Amino acid sequence: MRGFAFFDRVSRAFHDYPSVPKVLVVVAVSGCGLVAYAEANPERKLASSAPVLTSAEVDNKKKKVVVLGTGWAGTSFLRNLKNPDYEVHVISPRNYFAFTPLLPSVTCGTVEARSIVEPIRKIARKKTVGVQFSEAACLKIDAVNQKIYCRSNVENNLNGQEEFVVDYDYLIVAVGANVNTFNTPGVVENCHFLKEVEDAQKIRRTVIDCFERASLPTVSDEEKKRILHFAVVGGGPTGVEFAAALHDFVNEDLVKLYPGVKDLVKITLLEAGDHILNMFDKRITAFAEEKFQRDGINVKTGSMVVKVTEKEIFTKELKNGGEVSTMPYGMALWSTGVGTRPFIKDFMSQVGQANRRVLATDEWLRVEGCDKVYAIGDCATINQRKVMEDIAAIFRKADKDNSGTLTVEEYKAVINDIFERYPQVQLYLKSKQMKNMVDLLKETPDVSKGSAELNIEDFKTALSKVDSQMKNLPATGQVAAQQGVYLAKCFNRMEDCEKNPEGPLRFRGEGRHRFRPFRYKHLGQFAPLGGEQTAAQLPGDWVSIGHSSQWLWYSVYTSKQVSWRNRALVVTDWVRRFIWGRDSSRI
Repeated sequence: MRGFAFFDRVSRAFHDYPSVPKVLVVVAVSGCGLVAYAEANPERKLASSAPVLTSAEVDNKKKKVVVLGTGWAGTSFLRNLKNPDYEVHVISPRNYFAFTPLLPSVTCGTVEARSIVEPIRKIARKKTVGVQFSEAACLKIDAVNQKIYCRSNVENNLNGQEEFVVDYDYLIVAVGANVNTFNTPGVVENCHFLKEVEDAQKIRRTVIDCFERASLPTVSDEEKKRILHFAVVGGGPTGVEFAAALHDFVNEDLVKLYPGVKDLVKITLLEAGDHILNMFDKRITAFAEEKFQRDGINVKTGSMVVKVTEKEIFTKELKNGGEVSTMPYGMALWSTGVGTRPFIKDFMSQVGQANRRVLATDEWLRVEGCDKVYAIGDCATINQRKVMEDIAAIFRKADKDNSGTLTVEEYKAVINDIFERYPQVQLYLKSKQMKNMVDLLKETPDVSKGSAELNIEDFKTALSKVDSQMKNLPATGQVAAQQGVYLAKCFNRMEDCEKNPEGPLRFRGEGRHRFRPFRYKHLGQFAPLGGEQTAAQLPGDWVSIGHSSQWLWYSVYTSKQVSWRNRALVVTDWVRRFIWGRDSSRI
């Protein structure tokens, strides 16, 4: 007992004094090894040595940045913000960051929920920037007066102070998106969603409940088949991964515990399109469909869900002339589409974006019409300007001598700025297998005849088709995380870039933009297909499918965790699953 008491004191010391140098202590107690680990944080040490200031004593010159949301976008912004000239106030209904790509693993007990979450206050305390956190939901954004209205998310008596108002100098909207039910009747009342940790835990309990109910002696065989029919609506990455994880859970773990009903289990994946995983390479789509067929997962493409009741799903079979059919089920997961949160809809109406699905921002992630408001993640999309909208301004800016034509030197002087300001130009060149814009100009009549100068009509002709390559960014954690990092770097260099702008030319104004526009760099995507096999689509159109990709998936998802604690817990969960199987309790 003395050994354990000593270990307890050491553990408390590590937690209470995180500035202690990194150390590893191994204590032998009754033949058992106990390990204590702590990691030094120089930033934390500097912060702890600074005097504690009350709100009245805070430097009035510091700008107040309010961050709404603790998802991929908001947390990435917070982790990368280093400029001490800001006071940050994070507001979110949840006080943690969740590693959402592993939510399907949580639904089946492969990974525990605590392993993929990290408290925001723990992230904030490591910052040299002053950070305050409030567990609350935003009700309204008042961009004119630079205020937001919030309601406490804490379910207790706050003496009538549940609602409060927060002022801001800069607002970062990173609240993500709701599930889009497309107003399908019965979805909200009868289907599960998979957006939050609580959703995954609820699904896990429901799966076990289905098996327990089906094992009762009073339940008929027909009712058992219905109860053990698991329907997944949506053939995207989330739906496919959940169907694969559930199949493994059932066939590797639950069949041993419920042998009497193992032959009655059925998993159906419903997709309105022609194929599942439409956003992936066709080779991955074909492999996934073939593997699911071999595994016994029923994939129904061309099936659009039109209604969901307590026990039946109604689908319109698009391949059979729109015939409506019914399908009994025990549990249904809805994993298709993203919807707009109510207060975001209200804000969009305020700023003249009422007809849009999500907030529109410029290439610097500022909400259009609001200089002090930025939006990142699934709640927003970049409204990339078209080249043809600015073609006359570009030509005037390049035509230094106002001759009405562009020389080779004048043209070359703005090429890099055009590339940086309008990414669709490079995408068009790539699609046409052109090396540079000189190849593009060769298609114009005058240049093809050997002319050294280019008039405005030829310039328009050369760039007339590049806007066809404009695409919206996908609503993924990878995009949101990169946007958060980019915006934090902008805030870190705000004053320097005001004095020395580093962005491209302002074709419709004078000087240069403060920052380079945001550019998304696709690092690849994974689609776990069960049976220790994963499909990976990596940069350069490299496709890998099989067991080797599964180990790559393990490696990437371990490295992307936000803390060493998360990495250790996730790896431990995977090892435990290999040895003892998945947890089948409802806890």
